[in-house]
Amino acid sequence: MLAENQAHSVASMATFLMRRRSALGVYIRLNTWLWTRFPSRLRRTKLILGYGTLLNRVVRRAERRQFSGTFFFRNRPQLELMRSLIVRKAVGATLNLAIFGCSIGAEIYSTLSVIRAARPDLDVRVWAVDNSAEVLNIAREAIYTNGLCDLVGSSIFERMTEREFDELFEKDNGVARVRPSFREGISWHLGDVGDPDLVRTTGRQDIVVACNFLCHMKPAEAENCLRNLAHIVKRGGYLFVTGVDLDVRAKVAGELGWRPLLDLVEEIHEGDPSVRRDWPCKWWGLEPLDKSRADWKMRYAAAFRLNEDG
Repeated sequence: MLAENQAHSVASMATFLMRRRSALGVYIRLNTWLWTRFPSRLRRTKLILGYGTLLNRVVRRAERRQFSGTFFFRNRPQLELMRSLIVRKAVGATLNLAIFGCSIGAEIYSTLSVIRAARPDLDVRVWAVDNSAEVLNIAREAIYTNGLCDLVGSSIFERMTEREFDELFEKDNGVARVRPSFREGISWHLGDVGDPDLVRTTGRQDIVVACNFLCHMKPAEAENCLRNLAHIVKRGGYLFVTGVDLDVRAKVAGELGWRPLLDLVEEIHEGDPSVRRDWPCKWWGLEPLDKSRADWKMRYAAAFRLNEDG
């Protein structure tokens, strides 16, 4: 009974504070402080998970902004799923791949490293798109230093093995540059994912990747961008989209008839520890996967097959 009364009190407080935006920051800071002091075992209980869901709904009302922080090989299960799809292509085939919100290039070069290792025979053509000229230039130059790690707020190499680092980079006097073989076949484009004419520039793609930037947009803007990205995927092609409000992704996927890919769905969901760790206290935090939900397959899948009916 006491627990139920506490849950009711929290819900009442949240409702009140959501109506008073001036108090939103105070509510978030207070409840973030409380959440971080719950024992990890207690956080997995149904009552506390419900409290976390409520807290995250409030957090997502806060002002959002874009971040450039990222890692090489950020989500390994996602890269493994992509590898499993491209190995089916015919010998010497062309693979058209677009990476949106490519930021400083970590995702581009991680993806190309996996693809070229699995299928060196493919003619891989990459469209790299971002709306920041500054980060796009960093990605194009493909030179990474400790100073750049400070810029994005993390060590971008921390999830790589020593072997992967040596295969991907040439290192000289503290500067790591991506090897020329991984910089071939990339077209760089400064653009807005929400631009409905973007498909005229990029053309249709076999695989479209849009990860870790839609969550920093307001839901309506993210939904518009997600619908726009669907036009860029070829018939029967694939869309990888993580780092997005799950309500937005599930809504668009359901309405447009996307088919979720369930291979490695749990592994991909848990594949980026930083976003899982940040739930529910950050708007980009990723909720625990809940298979008791009737819509869990559509809600938690991070990759989809699109436009199968043309």
